[in-house]
Amino acid sequence: MKTALGCTVIDNGTLIDGTGAPPIPNARVVIRDGRIHAVGPADALAQIPPDATRIDAAGGTIMPGLVEAHFHPTYFNVAELADLDIKYPVEYVTILASCNARLALECGYTAARSGGSLHNIDVWLKKAIEDDLIPGPRLAASGAKFAGPEG
Repeated sequence: MKTALGCTVIDNGTLIDGTGAPPIPNARVVIRDGRIHAVGPADALAQIPPDATRIDAAGGTIMPGLVEAHFHPTYFNVAELADLDIKYPVEYVTILASCNARLALECGYTAARSGGSLHNIDVWLKKAIEDDLIPGPRLAASGAKFAGPEG
């Protein structure tokens, strides 16, 4: 994905930084050019550029992105083992995988590790995300076959 430009500020939430430190009430996160620049109590980080994009956490929780360590974006409506087989054309399953990638990002997953997919869909999904064609988490993709030590 492309790195965001400019300044974004997230305010009005309780920050859990993922380090084990106590939560910070009324926190502020300052993001510059897609990278976290400053984090802490809002009153300690008072200077914000006037053109910054502001996000109101509305009293919610601000926390680091989640990592999904076993992600199958090509799976959907799985109720039993037979549902794991692709029952639709690969083109349609690819579209559904892109929808699942967007959903994962919207649910707070900023990185994911693919558990493998037929037709190398996950490999191409990763490329589409990296090329900023579709939204999704950073993806460590696995293809259809896994080469062992003998290749």
